[in-house]
Amino acid sequence: MARSIWKGAISFGLVHIPVALVSATSSDNVDFDWLDKRTMDPVGYKRINKATGKEVTQENIVKGIQYEKGQYVVLSEDEIRAAHPKSTQTIEIFSFIDSHDIPLAHIDTPYYLAPEKRGEKVYALLREALVGTSKVGLANVVLHTKQHLAAVMVIDSALVLILLRWPNEVKGLGILELTNATTKAELNKSEKEMAMRLIKDMSGKWEPDEYRDTFQEKIMALVDRKVTEEKVESVETEFEETPRKTADIIDLTELLKRSLGGGSKTANRSAKKAPLAKVTKAKSSSRSSDHDTKSKKTNTTKSTPKITKKATVTPVTRKKSADK
Repeated sequence: MARSIWKGAISFGLVHIPVALVSATSSDNVDFDWLDKRTMDPVGYKRINKATGKEVTQENIVKGIQYEKGQYVVLSEDEIRAAHPKSTQTIEIFSFIDSHDIPLAHIDTPYYLAPEKRGEKVYALLREALVGTSKVGLANVVLHTKQHLAAVMVIDSALVLILLRWPNEVKGLGILELTNATTKAELNKSEKEMAMRLIKDMSGKWEPDEYRDTFQEKIMALVDRKVTEEKVESVETEFEETPRKTADIIDLTELLKRSLGGGSKTANRSAKKAPLAKVTKAKSSSRSSDHDTKSKKTNTTKSTPKITKKATVTPVTRKKSADK
């Protein structure tokens, strides 16, 4: 099985299903690093005071949120840390809805869910229940200190977790300001028939192997040629991995029956309260995270991973980096 990036459990009612989260996507873009052409050393960013142009040391940097032009509220690291949601290693399902109720614009990132040891049967039970009711589970989950709204659904024989955008992160169609010339356009019958016939003539099947990034192919072919010609520079960087947590595996088959009894009332009350509370926290966390990201892009040093390259005559093999 592919390496998991998170381990926890799906929770609904009183039932817990131990699962491992596996990235369903990969980043295969061309990654250009900055190098000093005189020495071939990596080039990064410095923390610069925008007013003076002088470099600022880490101990003199604080984080603030601009609430109006030129006016900032400064937050300490402890205050920011306290605002982060508590990580419970749980995908907490609080409601089941029809999949077509989720607007396309809200769909963000997909992950596969693999059953952990001794969780296979209850994993299959949830899968079959979702298929039988044509529902998806709406859930809250914390990944890397960030809270997400998510959907648990079925693809073939597997469960998948789809991270969703919070409602405040999705712009409405009103921003397009479509006029009647578009929304109520007068089209005659022959025009619509010709357009539908053209679509029918161009119709085909989904063939993912046929769709390629030609820019990447050309760049990597150029890299292969330069490697063959031994036009390679060596840059060394060490990598560190963060250990992952694991969840306790609990056999709670009997709790399924209890969930249908008194436990379900508690779950329903929690579900009604959860979305509002979660969204409120997410807004605060999102604003802090977004400002932090902007600050890092403009004022902070950026260390980009470097790949050690040796002067050989073997072609370069592209690496796919898993989504984190």
